[in-house]
Amino acid sequence: MIAGDLLGERARLTPEKTALIEVRSNRRFTYAELNRRAAAMAHFWTAKCGLAKGDRIGILSQNCVEYVDAFFAAGKSGIILVPLNTRLSGPELEAQLDDAAITTILVGSALPGCRRSSERSWLPLESVSAAEFTPTPTRPEDLWCLLYTSGTTGKPKGVMLPHRMILWNAYNTVASWQLREDDIAPIFTPMYHAGGLAVFLTPLFLIGGTIILHDRFDSSEIWRWTERERATVIFGVPTTFQMMREAPEFETADLSSVRWAISGGAPLSAWLAEQYRSRGLVFKQGYGLTEAGVNCFAISAEDAARRPASIGQPMLFSQVRLTENGEICLRGPHVFSGYWNQPKATAAALDPEGWLHTGDLGHCDEEGFYYIDGRLKDMYISGGANVYPAEVERVLLDHPAIQDAAVIGIPDPTWGEAGIAFVVPRPGQTPTEPDILGFLDCRLARYKLPRAIHFRDTLPRSAYGKVLKHELKA
Repeated sequence: MIAGDLLGERARLTPEKTALIEVRSNRRFTYAELNRRAAAMAHFWTAKCGLAKGDRIGILSQNCVEYVDAFFAAGKSGIILVPLNTRLSGPELEAQLDDAAITTILVGSALPGCRRSSERSWLPLESVSAAEFTPTPTRPEDLWCLLYTSGTTGKPKGVMLPHRMILWNAYNTVASWQLREDDIAPIFTPMYHAGGLAVFLTPLFLIGGTIILHDRFDSSEIWRWTERERATVIFGVPTTFQMMREAPEFETADLSSVRWAISGGAPLSAWLAEQYRSRGLVFKQGYGLTEAGVNCFAISAEDAARRPASIGQPMLFSQVRLTENGEICLRGPHVFSGYWNQPKATAAALDPEGWLHTGDLGHCDEEGFYYIDGRLKDMYISGGANVYPAEVERVLLDHPAIQDAAVIGIPDPTWGEAGIAFVVPRPGQTPTEPDILGFLDCRLARYKLPRAIHFRDTLPRSAYGKVLKHELKA
């Protein structure tokens, strides 16, 4: 098995096909050109930086073609790439560098003022010249990347992504989502997240499609380039789709080339999905997590229309089961190999039979379609009854005056725990607490109703769209 050189294999088959369009520079790159760039990067790491297979190298950068070079250089060399969150504070960044024993960090030109400790080598990401490189033999279980979780519920953990996992996710996404060689997709989610790499970079490079690479999130820019390059598939998180909905180009852009759009990373409101469907787009919900690919389910356009709240059915050659308390467990070749330096956390997530316990709650209908019900850790018990915040949040988002919402459980002297809702009104709307509680009272059992409503201008979210509930609790 040629475990790591996905780009080299694609360049061998379709060398002159356009692989990537970099929005920032308006440059276009063929697969052959990208393959040469990745080889030069791998040569630089080994010959100039003294790194060898199994060593870790950090990358701290906005999205750019050099980021893509580094990702595929890791596949060619066996050196483990560690994407670093550009939003981290100095102490947070140092903690991850220490944990992964990283001494060399590649820094993008857009981050000239980042904090740099003197005991490490901080190298400009763009400082690579052309050179030949023979790919290093790698095995399926060798690590390609080490991705740190966002730490929304505690200390970030290094998720070990082997070559087997990354390649299998690419194969399976192409087959299960029915991607094509003429597909064109924008990437505007950060590449230091699994979604930036696995949706759609690796799947489209496997099948020979084209990526439109944005270095930042700009709603108007995304719509302009979607129209200009005739993009066919779009991935985003609810927050980005909400902002794209508010852009003036949403109503006027020619979207006739788009086959479908898919949202993941956080719950999606029915109102927002309907806004996209009103523009004639097929709009789907996806589900995944860094530890599993991240693409785990698939749904057709027809089924997405009939079951708008469903994430679909398990992808090919993967297994899903629900525990007694409704936790979703996954098993298959798309599952990670464990957490870096954390055997106890690995054992807690991966049971002896190979099932990944996701911490997400869900249910399955009579036809085998799955739905997400919330996070196991978010659940609270009020008066002896389980309350799942995601259920309450979905109903809140159905309110015509609410744009965003989050629910947490807090200690209560009478009920043990009670819910508190944080809501963001839509522009120009001024909902009141009695109005919102009355809306919920007609749609939820009384024990699920929040005890109070707090109005906010925004909710704290990670770069990948997840609400930072620990900040709300604080």
